[in-house]
Amino acid sequence: MNGVTVINHPLVQHKLTIMRDKHTSTAGFRRLLREISTLLCYEVTRDLEMTTTTIETPITEMEAPTLAGKKLVFASVLRAGNGLLEGMLDLVPAARVAHIGLYRDPKTLQAVEYYFKAPDSLDERLTIVVDPMLATANSAIAAVERLKERGAKDIRFLCLLAAPEGIANFQGAHPDVPIFTASIDKQLNEKGYIVPGLGDAGDRMYGTK
Repeated sequence: MNGVTVINHPLVQHKLTIMRDKHTSTAGFRRLLREISTLLCYEVTRDLEMTTTTIETPITEMEAPTLAGKKLVFASVLRAGNGLLEGMLDLVPAARVAHIGLYRDPKTLQAVEYYFKAPDSLDERLTIVVDPMLATANSAIAAVERLKERGAKDIRFLCLLAAPEGIANFQGAHPDVPIFTASIDKQLNEKGYIVPGLGDAGDRMYGTK
């Protein structure tokens, strides 16, 4: 699909398979989510802009590569997005963090916002929105819209699983935002869950129902 990158690294796919298994414990799911998010972060940041800086090694002075521009922003769609966020911060500890509190109305499946907090200068930063599931895409669409309202221009969306319906809805609303995912699953069921999916990522991560 245009605008969608499927991260099919063997370690990503292996860990995702274990996460899908309904017998995987809460602790195991949480650990795997943190591990896989680091691998996903590696791919979504593969083409970051670079510059050089002068340093001294123990041997000599050199011009060495370093990241250019302002610090990245990781925007977590609460609450499940925090599972991806933790592993990504392990890899990029200097990143700034935005939190977007949204829940899905069980009747309409529409996103309802209850919290928003983001760093300044979003117009000068790459913002990576993280949410494990791109199902109906209503939450993802709302999250990106809020970030754009605050000035964000360079945005990417990162998830574990995506449904074809969610991809279509998201790209219809935000065709300028590329999607990175570990898998494009078959479809949504009548309740708006991804099939085959892995269940509710937040419930499995926190042991709730």
